[in-house]
Amino acid sequence: MAYNTKQSCEILQFMKDKKGEHLTAADIVDHFRAQGVNIGSATVYRRLDRLTSDGVVNKYIIDDKSPACYEYIGTDMCCSGSCYHMKCESCGKLLHLNCDEINSFFEHIRLEHGFVLDPKRTVFYGICDACAAGGN
Repeated sequence: MAYNTKQSCEILQFMKDKKGEHLTAADIVDHFRAQGVNIGSATVYRRLDRLTSDGVVNKYIIDDKSPACYEYIGTDMCCSGSCYHMKCESCGKLLHLNCDEINSFFEHIRLEHGFVLDPKRTVFYGICDACAAGGN
């Protein structure tokens, strides 16, 4: 039986406050340390695992060079399986890609090529506008 400690509730609230953002476990630990709240990494990882299994947080493993990141989704975002991402190869920023054209592409791959792509593991790599404008 799972129970909610004060720290677990604080982690959940922080994730809710950052809805739509991608955070690593280290980001969460650092946030609480900056606030003077002592929450250990193991506690954060356990809570993130629980929130992921409960379906209110998505876990993304982009590549073997980057730490896993987590995103609070509640129950209304990315649940349909159509949540794609773009990663800037310059600054490392991870962005959502909500686009009907991409949905059509995935459907084309399924129907014409007999292959179902996993949207949670599909990442398009390139350069974001900010980095392109800055010449990075």
